[in-house]
Amino acid sequence: MRITGAVLEEVGRPGPWARTGPMTICELDLDDPGPGEVLVRIEAAGVCHSDLSVVNGDRSRPVPMLLGHEASGRVQSLGPGVGSLAVGQRVVMTFLPRCGDCTGCRTDGRMPCVPGSASNSAGELLGGGRRLSRDGQPVHHHLGVSAFATHAVVDVRSVVAVEDDVPPEVAAVLGCAVLTGGGALLNAAPPEPGQSVMVVGLGGVGMAALLTALAIGAGEVIAVDGVASKRDQARELGATTVLDPAELASGGTRADVVIEAAGNARAFEAAFVATAPGGRTVTVGLPHPDARASVSPLTMVAEARTVIGSYLGSAVPSRDIPTLARWWREGRLPVETLVSSRIELDQVNRAMDDLAGGRAVRQLIEV
Repeated sequence: MRITGAVLEEVGRPGPWARTGPMTICELDLDDPGPGEVLVRIEAAGVCHSDLSVVNGDRSRPVPMLLGHEASGRVQSLGPGVGSLAVGQRVVMTFLPRCGDCTGCRTDGRMPCVPGSASNSAGELLGGGRRLSRDGQPVHHHLGVSAFATHAVVDVRSVVAVEDDVPPEVAAVLGCAVLTGGGALLNAAPPEPGQSVMVVGLGGVGMAALLTALAIGAGEVIAVDGVASKRDQARELGATTVLDPAELASGGTRADVVIEAAGNARAFEAAFVATAPGGRTVTVGLPHPDARASVSPLTMVAEARTVIGSYLGSAVPSRDIPTLARWWREGRLPVETLVSSRIELDQVNRAMDDLAGGRAVRQLIEV
């Protein structure tokens, strides 16, 4: 079938991207779903730093590539052998499919799926190969999803069904921002009753971690960001204390669990310093591969500290997304507050500028 999507033509093209246009809005051919695959009509897609990191060159990916990995939609058709879903169901897309059999899948979410990671790096679906093409030439998938489009064919293991009462904008952010930020607290470093939580970096993932800390009834909840509007939003959402990075650097404020969601080596160092004795520093941000940070091994030993890396919130999407959706339904997790604006597909290059400039938490493309 013919679809419309946003194809990244070149990695690392200089900005502003609204002017240089690294992504082209164009028509593509999409194959029918194969065995174990589904065709999804995209309803909403979030613009995430993981998309930005491919645009700006922090993540090397093959091009041309149809970007977008955080999304929701309706199942339009089923490939052979898919019996777990029905046409018309709303699904959450998840960017790290799990085969269920590899060494990574046997760690209950702590490690990524090995075949899933390999297919993501190659720009393929988990079952192998590509279903997208343009003018007869293959177009790579982004993280097994490619959601900046009207439709996507994905492996059935890249989607999780949700109830119809979960609106598209909520369903979309559950699959990445909330799963990554919230999962870091649910899975990687769940705080004990009364323990304090600090979140460093208030993008979509960081704000989701903040909401989750409030939802689980953490003690003091501290929010840190260099953008005043984000600090204001964190305060409105219920953060006990809000700080800019300079205030954090002055010392004196520490927490039992510190989530670093900025994707910056200096932010990681600040998060480590701000972790209380016996506490845990959880890093979920994705800096440039060449970035390096400095921490004190003596401090880790003398203060019995732990540093934890958490990818996709150390989550098992099929297990965790229904829980997060239930918390939203109960009013405990108002993830719709993450949405800064709703945009059209042809505004996606400008959306990357706004994201890089700290002017947005989550922009949603409605298609």
